[in-house]
Amino acid sequence: MKPSSSSARIWRITSIASIIATLLLIGGFVYAVNDVVNPVGSSYTAGNTASPAENGSQPAVDPATEGIRVAALGDSLAKGTGDDDGSGFVRRTVNLLQQQGVDAKLVANLGINGQKTGQVIKSLEESGVQHTLRQANVIMLSIGANDLFNGGEALGNLDEKAPTANQLLTNQPQAAARLQKILDRLAEINPDAQIIYLGLYNPFGDLKELRVPGNQAVSAWNTKAASITNTNEHMMVIPTFDLFQNNLDQYLSADHFHPNGDGYEQIAARIVQSIR
Repeated sequence: MKPSSSSARIWRITSIASIIATLLLIGGFVYAVNDVVNPVGSSYTAGNTASPAENGSQPAVDPATEGIRVAALGDSLAKGTGDDDGSGFVRRTVNLLQQQGVDAKLVANLGINGQKTGQVIKSLEESGVQHTLRQANVIMLSIGANDLFNGGEALGNLDEKAPTANQLLTNQPQAAARLQKILDRLAEINPDAQIIYLGLYNPFGDLKELRVPGNQAVSAWNTKAASITNTNEHMMVIPTFDLFQNNLDQYLSADHFHPNGDGYEQIAARIVQSIR
């Protein structure tokens, strides 16, 4: 029996939609890899340094009299990549605090796409960055995903063989040591600030090849981060693994790597619960 024109039209539409969905997923993966391998954009210009007087010892910003003053640094999550309106968890945290009647303000967001721990360490020696951090009493840090997943190379291995947990953890000891150095340096630059480190999640938890090794690697990293922050009463880890574990389709952006607006909102809500 010859199919009717309407049936043929439906099959064509279905086939086209399937092809488009596949292309979008592939494009998202390519974007994610390119984003971490080729970092772009920054809200801070290296040449914009503060005067020597500004970089000297400064009194702490007192939340009781000056409210909550937030500064952020790190990778693309700190920057807010993947959020349609660009707010990310940093701006959304400030907005939620303001909605609750808190005097909250964003001092600066120094997040840069693709940034790794070694790059953050270098930036902390820039006088302009130090001056910015001293204006805050809450410092938010998102870093480590690009170190752990080796700049997105885990994706590139899927055509041949999925990486094991051991392969994903190859860079962990050195990266964890650099995370320790970052947190210690932040405490030196602004010893009175509350330092909030954003724990990692596994964005590839819905991919069979990367679910188990990714979960193991991320869990090990988060455990190490917690052991570092637990030594300082002004530091804390905000867990995100459980937020995304069973909600990747709901909370990840089209690139299948960064959170979308809803994902960032969930992170922000958890941060607000921790600091209020």
